[in-house]
Amino acid sequence: MPETNTTATEPAGRGRLVSGPGLLLVWLYGVMVVGAVSRSAYQMSTEFDRAPLAYSLSGAAALAYAFITYSLVRGGERARKAALVCCAVELAGVLAVGTWTLVRPEAFPDATVWSDFGMGYLFIPVILPITGMLWLRARRDTA
Repeated sequence: MPETNTTATEPAGRGRLVSGPGLLLVWLYGVMVVGAVSRSAYQMSTEFDRAPLAYSLSGAAALAYAFITYSLVRGGERARKAALVCCAVELAGVLAVGTWTLVRPEAFPDATVWSDFGMGYLFIPVILPITGMLWLRARRDTA
């Protein structure tokens, strides 16, 4: 039986980013999308006036997670680069918001996904972009 070429079904220039540890990243980012979207949608629709900054930041986190998940699934060099940039922005956001919530807790009457560096989410929000950037840099030549 002839050997099948698995890349023949993929569009030209699209390498797989969801193999091995990438599959775990997609799963974790997917879980974070669901968590952040659910949290921010509920809070924005029911009590937005209570903590608009916190709820808006949770919504921004949800968008970042969704974009990274999409990019990982899409594959290819452009998607890899876009996901890498988004992971860096995500990490900067987590670090900025995490620090802000510790220094000025009164500015956040309610928690965000990134509050206290993601403590409410088992610190996954601070670990995930670092892991994502390492994975995406390692896949640089194969995407």
